[in-house]
Amino acid sequence: MMEKQRIVFMGTPDFAVPALQAIHAAGHTIAAVFTQPDKQRGRGKKVSFSPVKEAALALGLPVHQPDSLRPAASVALVRSYAPTVIVVIAYGKILPREILDIPPYGCLNVHASLLPRFRGAAPIQYAIKEGDGVSGVTIMGLDEGMDTGPILKQAEIRLTTKETTGTLFAKLAQLGAQTLLPVLAELSQALRQARPQDERLAVYTAKITKEMTNIDWHQDAAVIERWLRTLDPHPGAYTFWQGQRLKIWAADVTEGGDAAPGTIIAVTKKALIVQAGKGALRITELQPESRKRMAAAQFLQSHQPAVGEKLTAAG
Repeated sequence: MMEKQRIVFMGTPDFAVPALQAIHAAGHTIAAVFTQPDKQRGRGKKVSFSPVKEAALALGLPVHQPDSLRPAASVALVRSYAPTVIVVIAYGKILPREILDIPPYGCLNVHASLLPRFRGAAPIQYAIKEGDGVSGVTIMGLDEGMDTGPILKQAEIRLTTKETTGTLFAKLAQLGAQTLLPVLAELSQALRQARPQDERLAVYTAKITKEMTNIDWHQDAAVIERWLRTLDPHPGAYTFWQGQRLKIWAADVTEGGDAAPGTIIAVTKKALIVQAGKGALRITELQPESRKRMAAAQFLQSHQPAVGEKLTAAG
């Protein structure tokens, strides 16, 4: 018989929305939704809601946005909803022990990797960056560690050779929702069968910063190509051509020559080919400064990069 849970849901970005909607559609009671405070964006300081808040309001659910869950008032607020379980998906705040101890079934997390591989801030990006052929989601119990809790269920997905962070993000968001529902439906049994993570296999990921997005042409072409897909759709990898910043969005690995890394070694109607430390990149999509993303063929209609010119790390 399917168990029905009374849930406090905590999440913020797009990644958490499919799970919120799936839980609601499955007939569980979502007592309240907690998400990050609203932000002001742009020159006009327009208030922006998180994707989870927008989805929760559309479902008619109560929404709370505390600055922190540590104050006694926040703990009391969560406790007042008497959840049987708290579901946490990319919430963006640390849950103190006082919160973790509230629900009788504890707190569940949907994590976007096959733990213990890729704990931390950027599991989706690192699956692309490291060239993994398989990724997936893990439903785990939360503890006070960084993604160290027991595993209740996992589901795998194969990556395509042109997988980007954006495409994998969307796939894992849906997979996370699909994998979470059967766990909630038989939660008492799932908790009994939970298994600890193997700490020997743990890999941590650091947040990707803008300082990391400048292309190093001395790296192998295959490494750079994966890095382009890692940074797609945000923030994008860049280089400089004729003193102007040029984002590179898509490329294929091809045979290189003996030119210095960063040198344009060929130009066709549809691509420009740039030497890397090993091999070369056939660039097929890019973005000039203050312009939109475009196919290389479009770029080459109005720009004339020449063989022998260099793409550089600084303008």
